[in-house]
Amino acid sequence: MRFDFLEAKSPPLIGVDISSSSVKMVELVEAGKDLYRVERYAIELLPKDAVVDGNIVNLEVVGETLRRAWKKMGTRIKNVALALPSAAVITKKIVVQAGLRDQDLEFQVEAEANQYIPFALDEVNLDFQIIGPNANNPEEVELLIAASRKEKVDDRVAAAEAAGLKPLVMDVESFATQLAYDLIARQLPGAGRGQTVAIVDIGAAMTHINVLHDNQSVYLREQSFGGNHLTQEIQRRYSLSAEEADIAKRQGGLPDTYESETLQPFMDTLALEVARALQFFFSSTQFNRVDHILLAGGCAMIQGLDEVVASRTQVSTMIANPFANMALSSRIKPKQLTADAPALMIACGLALRRFDS
Repeated sequence: MRFDFLEAKSPPLIGVDISSSSVKMVELVEAGKDLYRVERYAIELLPKDAVVDGNIVNLEVVGETLRRAWKKMGTRIKNVALALPSAAVITKKIVVQAGLRDQDLEFQVEAEANQYIPFALDEVNLDFQIIGPNANNPEEVELLIAASRKEKVDDRVAAAEAAGLKPLVMDVESFATQLAYDLIARQLPGAGRGQTVAIVDIGAAMTHINVLHDNQSVYLREQSFGGNHLTQEIQRRYSLSAEEADIAKRQGGLPDTYESETLQPFMDTLALEVARALQFFFSSTQFNRVDHILLAGGCAMIQGLDEVVASRTQVSTMIANPFANMALSSRIKPKQLTADAPALMIACGLALRRFDS
């Protein structure tokens, strides 16, 4: 089975992001040339350990959570775009002769894939996308090949189908993030051209770093640190169960000393992790500076985190909001969407797949 990264004008679809802590859904519609409207969105929490390290462990529970999120959305659209974690996908750029027929192109992609994929080709889903002409030779084109183990794709498809949804697109989380980032780049000096921007997505279990230079990805890395560290600290300090700690973290009700004793130290540690990630980036690439840090993921919702990170890294830091210049339907609460926006980056990027031409 081949999933198309880029189909001709897709039918209406919903962007669905399945992370280790929640299911996020976003539906966008066109509202004029290059303008979008946020029609609906939903965030539904996942029980602990239903998804671990990007792998669906409990298919039934994930399917049920997807169904609840879809019901909460109140949409009729059942077509969805899903994404695989970047760690589950092998990507490689190759150069081929321009003007090849589809059949010959597929043959070459398979021949290339055979060389660098450590599994038998019948065990993987393979896809490719033409990036454009080769800068060094106009008679060649650059292709991006993406391959993933079939079971990784099948698990996500099965969970969506269990919820009565119809998967049309299978993307990669880092690509989806980049699509959403394209909307944010417009808010940067020179629309991000010539700039080096680090997108730091801090989820429950992992922090994903995607560094873009001139709006192209040049570096990907993940670090084992996220919001679960804060939940565990709340659990330990206030003698709560994991569930109680998670609810208290989201809804409040902790002692007055919580901010100074627990939240501030967590933010300091997180800022240190971001600084370390940038050091890794500098030491393993030819780059020696970052112009902007964009904070995404659930933890980016923490009040004042951008200031703590900016102070530690000495880099201009902003909270990701791909919806900043979008129209909103009457059912969307603007304040709530701004708070949820950093966690919706991947789902937003996937929702944009419907407008691929």
